[in-house]
Amino acid sequence: MANLTVVTGFILLGFSNIWELQVLHAILFLLIYLVALMGNILIFTLISLDGKLHTPMYFFLKNLSFLDLCLISITVPKSIANSLTRSNSISFLGCISQLFLMMLFVASELSLLTVMSYDRYVAICQPLHYEVIMTRGACVKMAAASWFSGSLFGALYSASTFILPFCGSKEIHQFFCDVPPLLRISCSETHLAADVTMAFGFGLAVFCFIYITISYSHIFATVLKIPTSEGRSKAFSTCLPHLIVLMIFITTGVIAHLKPPQESDSVLDLLLSMFYTVVPPMLNPIIYSLRNKDMKTALMKLIPWKYFSNGLIPKSFP
Repeated sequence: MANLTVVTGFILLGFSNIWELQVLHAILFLLIYLVALMGNILIFTLISLDGKLHTPMYFFLKNLSFLDLCLISITVPKSIANSLTRSNSISFLGCISQLFLMMLFVASELSLLTVMSYDRYVAICQPLHYEVIMTRGACVKMAAASWFSGSLFGALYSASTFILPFCGSKEIHQFFCDVPPLLRISCSETHLAADVTMAFGFGLAVFCFIYITISYSHIFATVLKIPTSEGRSKAFSTCLPHLIVLMIFITTGVIAHLKPPQESDSVLDLLLSMFYTVVPPMLNPIIYSLRNKDMKTALMKLIPWKYFSNGLIPKSFP
């Protein structure tokens, strides 16, 4: 241990060594980031300003938008800056902070998506008891529990990883600080604390997956009993996008963290990590806003397009 050099920073993996491809990556990531940024801010603003959207479903969606905004802001701006400056370095403290915040927001989002599936279950399967069960106090407690579980998970993950000694190569084979590539460059051959934390995280993901599967099984069984095709279509359009994004989020995250280190492929790791850190924050605003009638109505109140189309000065809305 006395011969170990004190680690002051790491080198993040770039998407390419060719300057033109680095610029292309920066432009692509910038476009993705802007779409996610504007979409999530728009959803957060609309729900905050429109009183008709102050319901449990939109309360959770507001929290999800904020989580998505934070999640994508942890990794993408740094990756863009690294590509343009050709400097892939990140400080030791910066790496700890990035890992902690990443795990915090990922775990919080997984918990919140589980809560949202419960909200849809009560709304569709027990509509008469919805207002009694999903009170404002209950919704706040569920959201707070999601944030708390994420904070706890982030602290455990970062602490169990950075108590390990690091030596030799400082190159992290990922475009952000993540646990699997950090374990590969650790001097220690045993990672008991990290393995226990990863097992805990896997258990959380499995629990959420099972709970969500059961919830949607009841939801789809109830939806199929709806006599009108319009009613079935409305229920499916509300639930299916949530389920699709959830499956992308969970499966890619679990595969990325359970993939054996000795079988790791850098390109595959980069693609997997993009699907659970970059894609959901970009897709959620598109799915929940463009396909949602209430969100469209709220947007029209905020920006009265019909007055612009008639060449008139827009009037204020209540």
